[in-house]
Formats: sequence, structure tokens, C-alpha cells
Amino acid sequence: MAEISTIARPYAEALFRVASEDQGASALKDWSSLVADMGAVAADPDMGRMMSDPRVTDDQVYSVFVAALGREPNTHAQNFVRTLLENNRLNAMPEIATQFRLLVDAKQGSAEAQITSAFPMNDADVADLVAALEKKFAIKLKPVVEVDPALIGGVRVVVGDRVLDTSVRTRLDAMKAALVA
Repeated sequence: MAEISTIARPYAEALFRVASEDQGASALKDWSSLVADMGAVAADPDMGRMMSDPRVTDDQVYSVFVAALGREPNTHAQNFVRTLLENNRLNAMPEIATQFRLLVDAKQGSAEAQITSAFPMNDADVADLVAALEKKFAIKLKPVVEVDPALIGGVRVVVGDRVLDTSVRTRLDAMKAALVA
């Protein structure tokens, strides 16, 4: 998927610049919501089939896209969608939305923390873990928690390109590698 992320990056950065210049207290939040919705609509399999059908015009795709969006996007967003259509890049919108979210998080000094635990965690455990992780990574974290019994015990945390893995599975794999070597 490196190719799609390479294609999406300049579009996400351009859209982020436009959103950042928009005035208003909730402008970036509104843009984030709109871009996330646009990514979800573009990711729909039916929309994908329609975008790749040569019998369907860009105007028809645009009309269906906006209808599926459920709201009339602002002028900048309309122009953005039309530009993606003209360049045959609307299929990159889900990745654009992901990269846009990362840019917004970076501006706000926060990041998503993908927490995978061997067992279900209650809210207090998640809050304690997030507090410790925020201190370690020196950034505000938004936790996304998953359960994976294959870890056997412990947690695995991914924040951007940084990984903190204290799972029993990883320790056992390291011991196995040491014994085999």
C-alpha cells in the first residue's frame, strides 16, 4: 500500500493547508469530520465499482458521492472532490482521510495509541496505561483498545512508528530465538 500512501500524501497536505487557513474555533474539527466522512464514502465497495465504471461520468460520480455524503460540502471540499475525480484519484480518498487525521493530530499535539491487550481492559486500566504512556511519549494519546488472546499476557502499544511490546508472546519468541541461535 506504499503506492497509495505516496499518492495520497500531497492531497492530504494540500487539504490540511486549506483546512488550517479556515477561520473559526471549530473549523479544523468540522474539516476532520467532513474528511473522515468523505473517506468512508469513497471506501464503500459500491462507490468503488461506480468510480471504476467507464460508462459513468465524473459528474455522475460526484452527484452520487455528495448524496452518499449526506451533506453539501463547502466550496473547497467540492473543488477537492472534483480535482480527485479529474485526476482519477477518488479511490485514494480513504488514505487521504487517514493522512489528514494524522496531520490534524500532529498539529494538536496528540496521536492515536493502538493498544492490544491479551485480556479485556476496564476503563480505569486503560486510563492508567494511557497516563503512563503519555508521560513516556510526551504526547496526548487517544487510545484504541483491542483484545488479542494470542499475546498470552501483557500489552502491545503502537504510537505512530514507535512500538512498546511487553507481551508474553514476544518474550517467548525472543527466548526461542536465543535458544535456537
